[in-house]
Amino acid sequence: MNVRKLSKGETVPMDLLLLADPSKEIVEEYLNRGECFIAESEQQIVGVYVLLPTRPGTVELVNIAVVEEQHSKGIGKQLIMNAIQEVKTKGFKTIEIGTGNSSIGQLALYQKCGFRIIGVDIDFFIKHYPEEIFENGIQCRDMIRLSQDL
Repeated sequence: MNVRKLSKGETVPMDLLLLADPSKEIVEEYLNRGECFIAESEQQIVGVYVLLPTRPGTVELVNIAVVEEQHSKGIGKQLIMNAIQEVKTKGFKTIEIGTGNSSIGQLALYQKCGFRIIGVDIDFFIKHYPEEIFENGIQCRDMIRLSQDL
């Protein structure tokens, strides 16, 4: 698997990005301000992530997604570790990530990759998304914020 920054003019894998964030408007907004990276295997895109600088010395991993047929193969963890390495080489001191209260697998993965829970944005998904989101039989209401010092 090869991970690389998406080149200007290349087609953004929007369908894949929308797996992690169902709002096309929000995805387009952070794509305009951030950097998109893709993971390729056998000339097929198998994963994607977006890095968005938020404050001096801090970057947020705002979207990370793996094609559904490739789940449970360690690609998500490889993408996260690649993102961490990428931001270290750029001189950032902190990387943050947010996920829904209902994203149980993602919460476990992020903590296995060294992230710590630093806060909760109550009703984030109720306020910012027009449609209700359900995962694992749980309504996604709150944004769980995690961070890692580099």
